[in-house]
Amino acid sequence: MATSSIHRCTCPICRSNRPHHDRIYHHHINVLMSRLSEPQRRWFAAVEAHRIGYGGKRLLAWITGMSPTTILRGCMELESDLTDCPDDHLRASGGGRPTAEDRDLELEVALLNVLAAETAAIPWGVAPKPSEARCGS
Repeated sequence: MATSSIHRCTCPICRSNRPHHDRIYHHHINVLMSRLSEPQRRWFAAVEAHRIGYGGKRLLAWITGMSPTTILRGCMELESDLTDCPDDHLRASGGGRPTAEDRDLELEVALLNVLAAETAAIPWGVAPKPSEARCGS
């Protein structure tokens, strides 16, 4: 898995640049988060938010850059013992946006028509079409 960039903590104390004892801890959380998969990041943030207690989700959102609703989702998944979470892949099947071809069934035909009018040659030996717009003419 490729590592993502390490988020910089945006909690009020870290932003003030005043020294505080949790600055290194916040950095270590973000280093660890950069190496975890999407659901693992959500679950780790949920565990830390639960450990902190009141205000934990908001603080972890500042520290990690995650959305508080994502952390809340991780809390709910942990409360259900991860029973609804797939363990063999990151996302549930059917997730994500549909492909452009699925949204517009005539897209491929339209693209082929555009390319047919603009294509100068086919690599397997068909003579090139004369072009009306040549450089330098």
